[in-house]
Amino acid sequence: MAAPVYATPFERAWYYVLRLVVALVLAFLIIPVLIIVPLSFNSEAFFTFPMPGLSLRWYEDFFGSERWMTAIKISAIIAVSTTLLATALGTLAALGLSRANFPGRALAMSLLISPMIVPVVISAVGMFFFYDAVGLINTFPGIILAHTALATPFVVITVTATLMGFDHNLARAGSSLGAPPVTVFFRVILPLILPGVISGALFAFITSWDEVVLVLFIASPEQRTLPRQMFSGIRDQISPTITAAATILVLFSVLLLTTVELLRRRSERLRGIRP
Repeated sequence: MAAPVYATPFERAWYYVLRLVVALVLAFLIIPVLIIVPLSFNSEAFFTFPMPGLSLRWYEDFFGSERWMTAIKISAIIAVSTTLLATALGTLAALGLSRANFPGRALAMSLLISPMIVPVVISAVGMFFFYDAVGLINTFPGIILAHTALATPFVVITVTATLMGFDHNLARAGSSLGAPPVTVFFRVILPLILPGVISGALFAFITSWDEVVLVLFIASPEQRTLPRQMFSGIRDQISPTITAAATILVLFSVLLLTTVELLRRRSERLRGIRP
């Protein structure tokens, strides 16, 4: 893309300075993450840089270890269950908040997104005492419900933003033709807001997949998710296998975020928004 035409040399210089600053900030944020990728191919049994040689031994250790594979399985079960529950609850909440006559909308939205604002360790401590009182400590339902509490706000915000451009006259037209509310939702509303719902579901999945603090408080020692297994590996023994696991997580997150961006653009096209 060609640089825009500016009236004065100062505006042109400011344009390039701003782009340079943005590039430097991006590099500052991304380089520490990307440096993990080459380290995962290190041939040494400890962290060294520059690397003396390349090897796939840490990926072989990762995929050949029952401990790591079990952690992936547990993380997948919890993340998928959390995604389904958070997506259903968040979508219903967003539909209710989108109504013009909803009383106390601002207060309800503040309460719904509060898990995003409150530090996770504070939420984890509160959930620990509450779940201990109701018998959900060291159980998969307890972990899934705790993750759902953190993931639902992302679905609410994403679906609410999608509903901002939704024409509610379409739903009213469906109702006026005799369709029940459930039919109107699945035949009229859901197809139009589906990109936003899927984006929220992906954010919920990422939130659950990467969460470690809640698991440390609520899960039993046998319920090791992938982030908890990585945390234990760093604390107990520093093994380069962690770099292989981290690289896979980075690639997986990039794939999900790319999907979210594609869905966002599709949602804008459906709502008639031009880039």
